[in-house]
Amino acid sequence: MEPITHLMTGAVLARTGFNRKAAYATLAMALAAEAPDLDTLWSIRGPLAGFQHHRGWTHTFLGLPLEAALIVAAVWLFHRWRLSRQKNKPVHPPKQTVPIRWGLLYCFSLIALLSHLLLDWTNNYGIRPFFPFNPHWYAGSIVFIFEPVIFLLLLLALIAPSLFGLINSEVGARKPAFRGRGWAIFALLAIVALWSLRFVEHAKAVQLAQSADYNDAPVSRVFASPYPINPFHWQTVAETPRFYQLATVDTLNSVVTTSTQADVIYKPPTTLATLVAKRSWLGEVYLDWSQYPVVTDIGTNDEGFTTVTFRDLRFFYDTPFLAGRENPPLSGTVILNADRRIVRMELDNRVQH
Repeated sequence: MEPITHLMTGAVLARTGFNRKAAYATLAMALAAEAPDLDTLWSIRGPLAGFQHHRGWTHTFLGLPLEAALIVAAVWLFHRWRLSRQKNKPVHPPKQTVPIRWGLLYCFSLIALLSHLLLDWTNNYGIRPFFPFNPHWYAGSIVFIFEPVIFLLLLLALIAPSLFGLINSEVGARKPAFRGRGWAIFALLAIVALWSLRFVEHAKAVQLAQSADYNDAPVSRVFASPYPINPFHWQTVAETPRFYQLATVDTLNSVVTTSTQADVIYKPPTTLATLVAKRSWLGEVYLDWSQYPVVTDIGTNDEGFTTVTFRDLRFFYDTPFLAGRENPPLSGTVILNADRRIVRMELDNRVQH
């Protein structure tokens, strides 16, 4: 999921009651809910380095205990900084509502970190939670990477208590020490209900795509990718021996819509250029991650350079947030010279230097 949803999830989790057990619980859980995405810092070394390490060890069960310790250490440093500032003030700060419990903060951070893995699992990119013992990618593929419904539920849980607090202050009601527990629980239960609905509809979309007729070609496997907002709208990829068949599935009406021309992606032939490209840094990383890769030899230009493209058909569809047909996200390019040596690698049109 995108970063704001992760941060809000941590804050809403804290409001369900964790913030009543230990001071700094909201801060620690919000930070922990986003902490695994620190692996994006690898992008400093180039787009391919960032891609290789994205959802790497920071998104594994093995890495979570260390990340939780780093979060608690960061909160401890923040606490010490606050104390040093208060020493120079003549007025004593107000007493904390709940005590600081560092052990509990560590446990709460672990819970928020697990929420990050759960949210990332729900989209079609996938995670490897058991790496390095099991390098397999797991993807629930039930929620788009940005789901407006989930975003609005979390936002409502965070701002509604303040809005109602303003109304209560107008009538002179006493301000409670902790607000928003009911709203937080409601938002999280609503998200679980949405996941449950999408899980059922995802299975139905896969079944409909599996049983559809693609010119009598046998189907070996099917993948369904979610659209945002509408839980009954899915994009599917059906693999046959010679081609991939894309389709749009409406699970509410049990309708599979596809075109035998526009939605057919024939499996490209293997050439010497594609063999070399697959053994490149980009090729090895891409094929390790991609579930439906299409590696295509575009051909040789007048200057003798051959271009090989890498695309993943899971993202080959249009949504309100991306144009997957015209410009598929997470697409790679390897360029070779006349001697079949790699001279350039690109990911999403960004050059790896």
